[in-house]
Amino acid sequence: MCSPSATLTAWAAAWLAGRSAPDDVLDSLHAWAPRQLVAAGDPVTGGHTGLPWPGGESLEGGGVGIMLLLKLIREAAGDPRARTRLVLPVPGDVRGLPPGGEFAGAAVEAQEGILIGVPGDDGIGLVPQWVDEETLQWTVYRTEVPQIVEQDMPLGEAEYAIRQAVRDAADALARLQTTGVNSGSADPRELIEDELAEYSRHEYPDSIPLRARRILDTADHVAAILTVAQHEPASAPSSASAMAAQETLLRPLWNAIRAARLAAIHATA
Repeated sequence: MCSPSATLTAWAAAWLAGRSAPDDVLDSLHAWAPRQLVAAGDPVTGGHTGLPWPGGESLEGGGVGIMLLLKLIREAAGDPRARTRLVLPVPGDVRGLPPGGEFAGAAVEAQEGILIGVPGDDGIGLVPQWVDEETLQWTVYRTEVPQIVEQDMPLGEAEYAIRQAVRDAADALARLQTTGVNSGSADPRELIEDELAEYSRHEYPDSIPLRARRILDTADHVAAILTVAQHEPASAPSSASAMAAQETLLRPLWNAIRAARLAAIHATA
């Protein structure tokens, strides 16, 4: 699933449905960082939740412990009409976000977040932010939960698309290396395996549908290929035109990954 927000969305859904325990949720988050904190994103949210917030004296020394996050999630999801939705926005594609507001800005900056609540009403938004290599802070925002106007891709279509993306990503990697945009002595297959080994530390709930699991695994495979294509070696691409060419080549594949992950995670929520 390869993002803290996707991990929390999947495990929180399993927990709220009675298919996993609170400790399972916490263990899944600790796989990302051993220290997890919770803070409000603004004074209004802090006043409603009792959380410390930036600029407030109560945030000195960091946020509060992660157990309070589970309490907030349960409260926000208490209405039978409530939904738990993963968002994976990027500049130019902010589907699923409420218009404007601090949560939307933070989610775009992080390129991930979670919305919990009844569509059309106020709920909460969660955005993970790295404090240091061992500390992940979940920032909480009171926000409108937008009506869902765009349905996720059906799982069958998502599985077909992400399988096609594997071939396209491999072709893109070969093309970049052949043209010299990405050329180096490291074996790309070993680098891809290293990326996949890192992804495999993050487990899925046992209750996740098998097709959704396959989609997430395949999306991780594509992401590993693209990460190698983009970052190895660190010195390439070496010109603005090369960077533009790489972006044009890889952007549709990253979009396919995001669409597949949203479809698969929401099939569990």
